[in-house]
Amino acid sequence: MTALPPVSTEVAAAALDLLPARLRKRLDGAVAKAAGWPVQVVADGLVVRVAEDTEVTLVLSPAGIVADADDAVCSCLLAPACLHRAAVLSSAPLAEPHAEAEHEEVEHEEAEHREADGDESTGPGPEPEAASTTDRTGSPTPDHTRSLTSEHTRPPTPEQEPQPYPGADGTPGVPAAAHALWEAGTEVLSTGVTGAGAHHRAQLLHAAHSARLAGLHEESATAVRIARHLGAARENDPAFRLAELTDELTGLLDAVRRPGRATAARRDYRPGGPLRLHGLFTEPVVTASGYSGATTHALAPDGTLRTLSDIAPGGPGRAVQAAGSSVPGGCALPLRELGAGGGVILTSPTVSADGRIGGGKQVRSVRASGAEWHEAPLDALWQQPPSAQLAAVLRAPAASPAGGGLLFLDGTLTTDGALAVTRGPVLRLLAPDERPELPYAENLRLLTSYPGLPLRLIGRIRQDRPGGISVLAASWTATDGSEFRADLGLRRLNRAQLPSVVPPSGSMTGTPLVLPVELDLLRRAVDRTVAGGRPVAAADDELPGRLRAAGLTTGADCAHALTEAAAARHHDVLGRLLPTDKDAFATAWLATALYARAAVAALLVAAWTA
Repeated sequence: MTALPPVSTEVAAAALDLLPARLRKRLDGAVAKAAGWPVQVVADGLVVRVAEDTEVTLVLSPAGIVADADDAVCSCLLAPACLHRAAVLSSAPLAEPHAEAEHEEVEHEEAEHREADGDESTGPGPEPEAASTTDRTGSPTPDHTRSLTSEHTRPPTPEQEPQPYPGADGTPGVPAAAHALWEAGTEVLSTGVTGAGAHHRAQLLHAAHSARLAGLHEESATAVRIARHLGAARENDPAFRLAELTDELTGLLDAVRRPGRATAARRDYRPGGPLRLHGLFTEPVVTASGYSGATTHALAPDGTLRTLSDIAPGGPGRAVQAAGSSVPGGCALPLRELGAGGGVILTSPTVSADGRIGGGKQVRSVRASGAEWHEAPLDALWQQPPSAQLAAVLRAPAASPAGGGLLFLDGTLTTDGALAVTRGPVLRLLAPDERPELPYAENLRLLTSYPGLPLRLIGRIRQDRPGGISVLAASWTATDGSEFRADLGLRRLNRAQLPSVVPPSGSMTGTPLVLPVELDLLRRAVDRTVAGGRPVAAADDELPGRLRAAGLTTGADCAHALTEAAAARHHDVLGRLLPTDKDAFATAWLATALYARAAVAALLVAAWTA
């Protein structure tokens, strides 16, 4: 079996629009059957064989996606308004915004060259620089080039400030696009994941396309990610996480209610000066849109964190292979070696406004000396108090640069497999990705079997599990006294790499951090509403009392408003039942979700400080 290629959001949404009502009702069943249709690679794309006399042909653009409606053709008599074509396009992953922008740029270049060929006085335009982008969750988006990504960027200069939304002066465009996003989000929320089907996915994709045309690029990308989550839930993908969908839906509804400033669809890369990097670690990246690769994090002389990525279409297996890709510029230094303590000097890189470094043709690189985690300049990252690091991560905007949200912690493993953080709380160690192809979970099980082992690690906080931390890389003292560090998502550990005798290091017991159970119940109620929709929220009428008894009065008011909005049904003067007020329900849910997020963040910082 061959995986289907990514499909642009416009093509996927248009395929559903062409279906007549009688076929649209059967689409969900057809999508389930499409998973078993054989796929064959041909010269310019793929062929999906539906039956002996029916096949769907997909033609790929130079960006590797199905970018135009004419590139998806079915051989049946009902095409293009047929169930086969719509089922195949609905089964395919959605293309990343960068891939769609790359396709548009290629088309624009070809048009310029055609004009140049017809006019001898006009020469070919300059060759565009390679570019890359990042989604809101912090995962690098697909790019067939490799790029260095700034973790913590400086404030933009006035000429780099993003421009206001088109139509922000009241002209049509942005208000209509924002309203379409709100309508699509409230439909998903009212129905819930269990009831969401092809219609809801198509509505999200239409709204995302309109938002992108209106300049709401960040909101458009969020809507596409929600559509991907719905597809993963429909396919019972083990990588689907309800908490992530809740965060995305919260961010979308909150953003369109108070639109701010537009974000660029592609970054403008400009020549930069020499750059010296010290490698920190390398992590595998696997996206829901069918892309994978590896990202190496490194420290620049000015104290900012940057990343060097190799992301392309592929599955989890490619993520491990991509770690062996070389740093651009000709130094033949693999990403894995750079992250394992290597160093590199880059000359003539291209730099974006937010500090990302591109791998253009002019870039040159040479190997340089690296540093261990306990040596300067890397050791300074662990000297910041854990509570200050956490507060900075929680204050960061949702659309932070790639690799944002890293925490640098020292601690000791306890007897129950947790980490007693130095100057911090006791945290459970969590695997960032539980795919069997990635050794995160296996490595953590081995590490936690050594209570008393002092660890230095890099991880990310997970607000859906506030008592734990996702561990990306770790370092400890080996038997010979040297520092041993491992990228837990790429390297499978064995007991020979751990000390044979673990020296006692203070107390090896501790109670992991736990937030009030009532607040956890409120968070779960928010997630359950996303899973089951309006009926689930209407059934929970005991939570407000428990929250009020625990002193969380604002949370109690939010939970009460959510329950009332979910259960409210009104009649007209003739006694007929009126349609439900989806806007009021969505507003009440959004207030509850934002309160739960803010309360968890505040209590986490207080607990880490204490």
